[in-house]
Amino acid sequence: MFYREAGQFRTSYAQDSQIFPLRQDRLGMTIILLIAVLIPFGANAYWLSAILIPWLILSLVALGQNILMGYAGQLSLGSAGFMAVGAFACYNFILRVPDIPFVVAVVLSGICAAMVGIVFGLPSLRIRGLYLAVATLASQFFIVWSLDKFGWFKNYDPAGVITAQKIIILGHEFVSPREKYWVVLAIVVVLALLAKNMARGSVGRGWMAVRDMDVAAEVMGLSLLRTKLQAFAISSFYCGVGGALYAFAYLQTVEPSAFTIDLSFRILFMVIIGGLGTIMGSFMGAGFILLMPIFLNILFHSIFGKSVDASVISAVEQVVFGVMIIMFLIFEPLGLARLWQLTKERLRLWPFKH
Repeated sequence: MFYREAGQFRTSYAQDSQIFPLRQDRLGMTIILLIAVLIPFGANAYWLSAILIPWLILSLVALGQNILMGYAGQLSLGSAGFMAVGAFACYNFILRVPDIPFVVAVVLSGICAAMVGIVFGLPSLRIRGLYLAVATLASQFFIVWSLDKFGWFKNYDPAGVITAQKIIILGHEFVSPREKYWVVLAIVVVLALLAKNMARGSVGRGWMAVRDMDVAAEVMGLSLLRTKLQAFAISSFYCGVGGALYAFAYLQTVEPSAFTIDLSFRILFMVIIGGLGTIMGSFMGAGFILLMPIFLNILFHSIFGKSVDASVISAVEQVVFGVMIIMFLIFEPLGLARLWQLTKERLRLWPFKH
Protein backbone atom coordinates (compact mmCIF):
# COMPACT_ATOMS: atom_id res chain seq x y z
CA MET A 1 0.00 0.00 0.00
CA PHE A 2 2.81 2.40 0.87
CA TYR A 3 5.43 0.95 -1.47
CA ARG A 4 3.94 0.37 -4.90
CA GLU A 5 4.78 1.34 -8.45
CA ALA A 6 1.15 1.80 -9.47
CA GLY A 7 0.47 5.30 -10.78
CA GLN A 8 4.13 6.17 -11.37
CA PHE A 9 4.62 6.51 -15.11
CA ARG A 10 7.94 7.18 -16.84
CA THR A 11 7.60 8.92 -20.18
CA SER A 12 11.25 9.48 -21.14
CA TYR A 13 14.55 7.62 -21.16
CA ALA A 14 15.92 10.06 -18.60
CA GLN A 15 13.16 9.17 -16.14
CA ASP A 16 13.55 5.46 -16.83
CA SER A 17 17.32 5.54 -16.23
CA GLN A 18 17.18 7.28 -12.85
CA ILE A 19 19.21 5.75 -10.03
CA PHE A 20 16.05 5.62 -7.91
CA PRO A 21 13.08 5.33 -10.30
CA LEU A 22 10.46 4.92 -7.55
CA ARG A 23 9.22 8.01 -5.75
CA GLN A 24 9.37 6.16 -2.42
CA ASP A 25 13.04 5.29 -2.97
CA ARG A 26 13.92 8.89 -3.82
CA LEU A 27 12.08 10.18 -0.76
CA GLY A 28 13.65 7.54 1.48
CA MET A 29 17.17 8.27 0.24
CA THR A 30 16.63 12.01 0.69
CA ILE A 31 15.53 11.44 4.29
CA ILE A 32 18.52 9.16 4.97
CA LEU A 33 20.99 11.70 3.57
CA LEU A 34 19.34 14.52 5.52
CA ILE A 35 19.59 12.50 8.73
CA ALA A 36 23.21 11.63 7.95
CA VAL A 37 24.08 15.31 7.50
CA LEU A 38 22.30 16.38 10.69
CA ILE A 39 23.51 13.52 12.93
CA PRO A 40 26.64 15.41 14.15
CA PHE A 41 24.44 18.02 15.82
CA GLY A 42 23.01 15.36 18.13
CA ALA A 43 25.83 12.83 18.43
CA ASN A 44 28.70 13.20 20.85
CA ALA A 45 32.39 13.06 19.95
CA TYR A 46 32.71 9.38 20.86
CA TRP A 47 29.95 8.27 18.49
CA LEU A 48 31.35 10.37 15.68
CA SER A 49 35.02 9.46 16.02
CA ALA A 50 34.74 5.84 17.19
CA ILE A 51 31.64 4.53 15.41
CA LEU A 52 30.19 6.67 12.61
CA ILE A 53 33.44 7.72 10.91
CA PRO A 54 34.95 4.19 10.84
CA TRP A 55 31.58 2.80 9.72
CA LEU A 56 31.48 5.12 6.70
CA ILE A 57 35.13 4.43 5.84
CA LEU A 58 34.88 0.66 6.14
CA SER A 59 31.61 0.75 4.18
CA LEU A 60 33.51 2.45 1.36
CA VAL A 61 36.25 -0.19 1.48
CA ALA A 62 33.64 -2.97 1.60
CA LEU A 63 32.00 -1.36 -1.43
CA GLY A 64 35.30 -1.60 -3.29
CA GLN A 65 35.67 -5.22 -2.22
CA ASN A 66 32.09 -5.88 -3.32
CA ILE A 67 32.83 -4.51 -6.79
CA LEU A 68 35.58 -7.08 -7.18
CA MET A 69 33.90 -10.04 -5.46
CA GLY A 70 30.19 -9.46 -5.81
CA TYR A 71 30.03 -7.97 -9.29
CA ALA A 72 33.16 -9.29 -11.03
CA GLY A 73 33.38 -12.60 -9.17
CA GLN A 74 37.11 -12.29 -8.34
CA LEU A 75 38.01 -13.49 -4.85
CA SER A 76 40.47 -11.18 -3.09
CA LEU A 77 42.02 -11.11 0.39
CA GLY A 78 44.26 -8.08 -0.03
CA SER A 79 41.93 -5.16 0.61
CA ALA A 80 43.82 -3.97 3.71
CA GLY A 81 47.04 -3.92 1.69
CA PHE A 82 45.49 -1.59 -0.88
CA MET A 83 44.20 0.54 2.01
CA ALA A 84 47.80 0.81 3.22
CA VAL A 85 48.91 1.96 -0.23
CA GLY A 86 46.27 4.70 -0.17
CA ALA A 87 47.18 5.81 3.34
CA PHE A 88 50.92 6.09 2.70
CA ALA A 89 50.41 7.61 -0.75
CA CYS A 90 48.21 10.34 0.76
CA TYR A 91 50.78 10.98 3.49
CA ASN A 92 53.61 11.33 0.97
CA PHE A 93 51.62 13.52 -1.43
CA ILE A 94 50.81 15.98 1.35
CA LEU A 95 54.39 15.78 2.65
CA ARG A 96 56.22 16.23 -0.65
CA VAL A 97 53.83 18.34 -2.77
CA PRO A 98 53.50 21.86 -1.30
CA ASP A 99 49.96 23.14 -0.69
CA ILE A 100 48.26 20.15 -2.32
CA PRO A 101 44.53 20.08 -1.46
CA PHE A 102 43.52 17.17 0.75
CA VAL A 103 40.81 15.98 -1.66
CA VAL A 104 43.31 15.93 -4.54
CA ALA A 105 45.76 13.96 -2.39
CA VAL A 106 43.01 11.45 -1.55
CA VAL A 107 42.10 11.00 -5.22
CA LEU A 108 45.76 10.57 -6.20
CA SER A 109 46.23 8.04 -3.40
CA GLY A 110 43.30 6.09 -4.81
CA ILE A 111 44.92 6.16 -8.25
CA CYS A 112 48.17 4.84 -6.76
CA ALA A 113 46.25 2.00 -5.12
CA ALA A 114 44.50 1.31 -8.45
CA MET A 115 47.85 0.93 -10.24
CA VAL A 116 49.06 -1.48 -7.56
CA GLY A 117 45.76 -3.34 -7.84
CA ILE A 118 46.25 -3.76 -11.59
CA VAL A 119 49.66 -5.32 -11.00
CA PHE A 120 48.33 -7.82 -8.47
CA GLY A 121 45.24 -8.40 -10.61
CA LEU A 122 47.28 -9.85 -13.46
CA PRO A 123 47.18 -13.41 -12.00
CA SER A 124 43.37 -13.32 -12.37
CA LEU A 125 43.87 -13.80 -16.11
CA ARG A 126 45.22 -17.31 -15.47
CA ILE A 127 43.90 -18.43 -12.10
CA ARG A 128 40.63 -18.11 -10.25
CA GLY A 129 38.86 -19.03 -7.04
CA LEU A 130 40.97 -20.14 -4.11
CA TYR A 131 44.21 -19.82 -6.08
CA LEU A 132 43.44 -16.18 -6.85
CA ALA A 133 42.62 -15.60 -3.18
CA VAL A 134 46.06 -16.93 -2.24
CA ALA A 135 47.70 -14.67 -4.83
CA THR A 136 45.94 -11.59 -3.47
CA LEU A 137 46.78 -12.69 0.06
CA ALA A 138 50.43 -12.59 -0.97
CA SER A 139 49.90 -9.00 -2.09
CA GLN A 140 48.65 -8.15 1.40
CA PHE A 141 51.88 -9.33 3.03
CA PHE A 142 54.12 -7.91 0.31
CA ILE A 143 52.62 -4.42 0.44
CA VAL A 144 52.76 -4.17 4.24
CA TRP A 145 56.32 -5.55 4.25
CA SER A 146 57.44 -3.05 1.58
CA LEU A 147 55.95 -0.07 3.40
CA ASP A 148 57.64 -1.16 6.62
CA LYS A 149 60.98 -2.12 5.04
CA PHE A 150 61.72 0.94 2.89
CA GLY A 151 62.13 4.06 4.99
CA TRP A 152 61.24 6.50 2.19
CA PHE A 153 57.53 5.71 2.55
CA LYS A 154 57.68 6.69 6.25
CA ASN A 155 60.00 9.66 5.62
CA TYR A 156 62.73 7.69 7.45
CA ASP A 157 60.89 8.01 10.75
CA PRO A 158 62.49 5.53 13.20
CA ALA A 159 59.39 5.29 15.40
CA GLY A 160 57.30 3.51 12.77
CA VAL A 161 54.14 5.37 13.83
CA ILE A 162 53.69 8.64 11.96
CA THR A 163 51.22 11.32 12.92
CA ALA A 164 48.98 12.09 9.96
CA GLN A 165 48.89 15.65 8.67
CA LYS A 166 45.90 17.87 9.25
CA ILE A 167 42.94 17.80 6.88
CA ILE A 168 42.88 21.17 5.10
CA ILE A 169 40.32 21.95 2.38
CA LEU A 170 40.08 25.42 0.79
CA GLY A 171 42.24 26.85 3.54
CA HIS A 172 40.00 25.54 6.33
CA GLU A 173 41.44 23.08 8.84
CA PHE A 174 39.06 20.25 9.73
CA VAL A 175 39.91 19.34 13.31
CA SER A 176 36.77 18.37 15.22
CA PRO A 177 35.10 14.95 14.81
CA ARG A 178 32.02 16.71 13.43
CA GLU A 179 33.99 18.34 10.59
CA LYS A 180 35.89 15.15 9.81
CA TYR A 181 32.61 13.25 9.69
CA TRP A 182 31.20 15.63 7.09
CA VAL A 183 34.32 15.29 4.93
CA VAL A 184 34.14 11.50 5.07
CA LEU A 185 30.37 11.53 4.44
CA ALA A 186 30.72 13.71 1.34
CA ILE A 187 33.43 11.50 -0.19
CA VAL A 188 31.57 8.27 0.61
CA VAL A 189 28.26 9.53 -0.83
CA VAL A 190 29.89 10.64 -4.10
CA LEU A 191 31.79 7.36 -4.56
CA ALA A 192 28.75 5.27 -3.61
CA LEU A 193 26.65 7.02 -6.27
CA LEU A 194 29.43 6.47 -8.82
CA ALA A 195 29.54 2.78 -7.91
CA LYS A 196 25.76 2.53 -8.27
CA ASN A 197 25.94 4.06 -11.74
CA MET A 198 28.79 1.78 -12.80
CA ALA A 199 27.04 -1.33 -11.49
CA ARG A 200 23.84 -0.69 -13.47
CA GLY A 201 25.61 0.40 -16.67
CA SER A 202 27.63 -1.36 -19.34
CA VAL A 203 30.64 -1.60 -17.02
CA GLY A 204 28.65 -3.47 -14.38
CA ARG A 205 27.06 -5.75 -16.97
CA GLY A 206 30.54 -6.66 -18.19
CA TRP A 207 31.61 -7.51 -14.63
CA MET A 208 28.56 -9.68 -14.06
CA ALA A 209 29.05 -11.48 -17.38
CA VAL A 210 32.59 -12.40 -16.34
CA ARG A 211 31.36 -13.43 -12.89
CA ASP A 212 28.60 -15.69 -14.22
CA MET A 213 30.61 -17.38 -17.01
CA ASP A 214 33.83 -15.83 -18.21
CA VAL A 215 34.26 -18.25 -21.14
CA ALA A 216 30.85 -17.34 -22.56
CA ALA A 217 31.57 -13.64 -22.02
CA GLU A 218 34.83 -13.93 -23.93
CA VAL A 219 33.14 -15.83 -26.78
CA MET A 220 30.62 -12.99 -27.05
CA GLY A 221 33.46 -10.51 -27.55
CA LEU A 222 34.05 -9.23 -24.02
CA SER A 223 37.72 -8.70 -23.22
CA LEU A 224 38.59 -10.60 -20.05
CA LEU A 225 41.87 -8.70 -19.76
CA ARG A 226 40.21 -5.30 -19.78
CA THR A 227 37.19 -6.29 -17.66
CA LYS A 228 39.07 -8.08 -14.88
CA LEU A 229 41.85 -5.51 -14.60
CA GLN A 230 39.23 -2.75 -14.66
CA ALA A 231 37.46 -4.40 -11.72
CA PHE A 232 40.75 -4.73 -9.83
CA ALA A 233 41.65 -1.11 -10.54
CA ILE A 234 38.31 0.37 -9.47
CA SER A 235 38.12 -1.88 -6.42
CA SER A 236 41.65 -0.91 -5.36
CA PHE A 237 40.84 2.77 -5.97
CA TYR A 238 37.97 2.57 -3.49
CA CYS A 239 40.17 0.70 -1.00
CA GLY A 240 42.95 3.28 -1.45
CA VAL A 241 40.61 6.20 -0.82
CA GLY A 242 39.19 4.36 2.18
CA GLY A 243 42.71 3.73 3.48
CA ALA A 244 43.61 7.42 3.22
CA LEU A 245 40.44 8.40 5.12
CA TYR A 246 41.05 5.60 7.63
CA ALA A 247 44.49 6.99 8.46
CA PHE A 248 43.69 10.72 8.39
CA ALA A 249 40.10 10.92 9.68
CA TYR A 250 39.97 7.94 12.05
CA LEU A 251 43.38 6.72 13.27
CA GLN A 252 45.14 10.07 12.73
CA THR A 253 48.33 8.04 12.32
CA VAL A 254 49.98 6.31 9.37
CA GLU A 255 51.45 2.93 10.27
CA PRO A 256 51.72 -0.42 8.42
CA SER A 257 50.59 -2.37 11.50
CA ALA A 258 47.11 -0.84 11.19
CA PHE A 259 46.49 -2.65 7.87
CA THR A 260 46.90 -6.28 8.84
CA ILE A 261 45.35 -9.44 7.46
CA ASP A 262 42.75 -9.26 10.24
CA LEU A 263 41.37 -6.09 8.69
CA SER A 264 41.19 -7.80 5.28
CA PHE A 265 39.14 -10.64 6.75
CA ARG A 266 36.84 -8.19 8.55
CA ILE A 267 36.16 -6.45 5.24
CA LEU A 268 35.55 -9.84 3.61
CA PHE A 269 32.97 -10.68 6.29
CA MET A 270 31.31 -7.29 5.78
CA VAL A 271 30.77 -8.05 2.11
CA ILE A 272 29.52 -11.60 2.69
CA ILE A 273 27.14 -10.68 5.52
CA GLY A 274 25.89 -7.53 3.81
CA GLY A 275 25.27 -9.28 0.50
CA LEU A 276 27.41 -9.91 -2.55
CA GLY A 277 26.66 -7.74 -5.57
CA THR A 278 24.78 -5.01 -3.70
CA ILE A 279 25.70 -1.43 -2.87
CA MET A 280 23.52 -1.21 0.21
CA GLY A 281 24.82 -4.54 1.48
CA SER A 282 28.29 -3.04 1.92
CA PHE A 283 26.92 -0.45 4.36
CA MET A 284 24.76 -3.02 6.16
CA GLY A 285 27.60 -5.51 6.53
CA ALA A 286 29.98 -2.85 7.86
CA GLY A 287 27.37 -1.77 10.37
CA PHE A 288 26.82 -5.36 11.51
CA ILE A 289 30.53 -6.12 11.98
CA LEU A 290 31.17 -2.86 13.83
CA LEU A 291 28.07 -2.52 15.97
CA MET A 292 27.32 -6.11 16.96
CA PRO A 293 30.46 -6.52 19.15
CA ILE A 294 29.61 -3.24 20.90
CA PHE A 295 26.04 -4.42 21.50
CA LEU A 296 27.27 -7.76 22.86
CA ASN A 297 29.76 -5.99 25.13
CA ILE A 298 27.06 -3.76 26.62
CA LEU A 299 24.67 -6.72 26.96
CA PHE A 300 27.11 -9.04 28.76
CA HIS A 301 28.40 -6.32 31.07
CA SER A 302 24.83 -5.41 32.01
CA ILE A 303 24.05 -9.07 32.72
CA PHE A 304 27.21 -10.17 34.51
CA GLY A 305 28.51 -6.82 35.74
CA LYS A 306 31.71 -7.17 37.75
CA SER A 307 30.97 -10.69 38.99
CA VAL A 308 32.76 -12.24 35.99
CA ASP A 309 36.28 -11.45 34.86
CA ALA A 310 36.48 -9.06 31.90
CA SER A 311 38.70 -11.46 29.91
CA VAL A 312 36.08 -14.20 30.22
CA ILE A 313 33.34 -11.83 29.06
CA SER A 314 35.49 -10.79 26.09
CA ALA A 315 36.06 -14.43 25.12
CA VAL A 316 32.33 -15.19 25.37
CA GLU A 317 31.60 -12.16 23.18
CA GLN A 318 33.95 -13.45 20.49
CA VAL A 319 32.36 -16.91 20.58
CA VAL A 320 28.80 -15.58 20.42
CA PHE A 321 29.73 -13.19 17.62
CA GLY A 322 31.28 -16.02 15.60
CA VAL A 323 28.27 -18.27 16.14
CA MET A 324 25.95 -15.47 15.02
CA ILE A 325 27.92 -15.03 11.80
CA ILE A 326 27.81 -18.78 11.07
CA MET A 327 24.08 -19.01 11.76
CA PHE A 328 23.43 -15.95 9.64
CA LEU A 329 25.32 -17.46 6.69
CA ILE A 330 23.40 -20.71 7.05
CA PHE A 331 19.90 -19.23 7.23
CA GLU A 332 20.41 -16.19 4.96
CA PRO A 333 23.44 -16.75 2.70
CA LEU A 334 22.46 -13.85 0.42
CA GLY A 335 23.05 -11.33 3.20
CA LEU A 336 21.26 -8.47 4.86
CA ALA A 337 20.53 -6.84 1.50
CA ARG A 338 18.38 -9.83 0.60
CA LEU A 339 16.35 -9.37 3.80
CA TRP A 340 15.75 -5.75 2.84
CA GLN A 341 14.72 -6.81 -0.68
CA LEU A 342 12.21 -9.31 0.74
CA THR A 343 10.87 -6.60 3.04
CA LYS A 344 10.26 -4.29 0.08
CA GLU A 345 8.49 -7.07 -1.83
CA ARG A 346 6.21 -7.68 1.16
CA LEU A 347 5.48 -3.97 1.44
CA ARG A 348 4.43 -3.90 -2.21
CA LEU A 349 1.77 -6.57 -1.56
CA TRP A 350 0.68 -5.52 1.94
CA PRO A 351 -2.07 -5.77 3.21
CA PHE A 352 -2.96 -8.51 0.72
CA LYS A 353 -1.86 -12.11 1.20
CA HIS A 354 1.34 -13.23 -0.47
